[in-house]
Amino acid sequence: MSQVLETPPHGTPPVGPAGPAAPAAPAPDPAELAARHGLTVSGARPSLPAYVRQLWQRRHFITAFATAKLTAQYSQAKLGQLWQVMTPLLNAAVYYFIFGVLMDTKRDVDDYVPFLVTGVFIFTFTQQSVMAGTRAISGSLGLVRALHFPRASLPISYCLQQLQQLLFSMCALLVILLCFGVPPTASWLLVIPALALQFTFNTGLALVMARLGSKTPDIAQLMPFVLRTWMYVSGVMWSIDAVLKDQRLPHAVQVLLESNPAAVYIDLMRFALIDSFQRDQLPQHVWAWALGWALLAGVGGFIYFWKAEETYGRG
Repeated sequence: MSQVLETPPHGTPPVGPAGPAAPAAPAPDPAELAARHGLTVSGARPSLPAYVRQLWQRRHFITAFATAKLTAQYSQAKLGQLWQVMTPLLNAAVYYFIFGVLMDTKRDVDDYVPFLVTGVFIFTFTQQSVMAGTRAISGSLGLVRALHFPRASLPISYCLQQLQQLLFSMCALLVILLCFGVPPTASWLLVIPALALQFTFNTGLALVMARLGSKTPDIAQLMPFVLRTWMYVSGVMWSIDAVLKDQRLPHAVQVLLESNPAAVYIDLMRFALIDSFQRDQLPQHVWAWALGWALLAGVGGFIYFWKAEETYGRG
C-alpha cells in the first residue's frame, strides 16, 4: 500500500510527537534592552551640563596637554623657548621700521614703542588662538578617533597654550616699558581682568573655528589673510583715536573701529600698562564692550561647538 503525505493547511503549526509547537517569542526591542541594562549610543552628544562636568573632570589633561604642546613647540630650535619672546619682538621690530619710521605713524602716539609692542603681543594672542583652534580637530584626528573625551578639550588647551606663551612675552613687555620710562602703577593690575576677558573671547572664537575647520580644512589656508586684514584695522600699529580725530569718517565706520573686539582688548591693555594712554583715548563703555564680546564668543562658541560633538572625527 502506498502512503499519501498530506501537506497541512497554510498557517497550521507543524505537529510533532508531543503535539503542536509553541509559537516563537517575539525578539526584544533593542532600545528597550539597552535602556534596561544602562547602555547608551557610543559617541552620542551628552547634555550641556554633563558636557561641562566632563570638561571639568579633564581639566588636568587640558593643562598638561597645553604645557606639553608649548614645551615641544620650539624643542628642535637651538634657542628653544627663547623664541616664545623673540618671535613677537621681531614682528614688532619689523612693524616699527615700516609703520613707525617709513610711514611715520609714531608722530601721533606718545611712547610709540611700548604702544606698538603691546598691540603686537595682544593681537598675536588672539591671532594664534584662532589659528590653533582652526586646526584643533582636523590636526588631531588620530587622538580624536582613538580616545573618548570631550572634544572641546582640544581648542581650549590650544588657547591655554597661547595664554602661557603670552605670559612669557609679557615679561619682555614689562622690561620694555621700564626701559622706555613707563613707571609701574596700580593700573597694571587691570591686566588680569583684561586678559581673562580676552582669553574667554579667544577660546569661544577658537571653538567656532574648530568646528568649521573640522568639516572644511581649507579654512586654515584662508585664515592668515583674514587675520592679517583684521590686524590692520585693529590699531595695532596706529592710533584709532588719532585717525578718528583727524578724519571725518562715517559714523558707522567709527562704531565698527571702536567696537572691534581685537581693538577693544588692545586698548584695555594699553590703558592698563602705558601711563600716557589716557582714559579719553578709550572708546565709550570699553569694559562693557569687552565683557559683551567675551560672553558672546565664549558662551555662543561653546554651545556652537557642543552641538556637533558627535560628528568630530567621523566621515
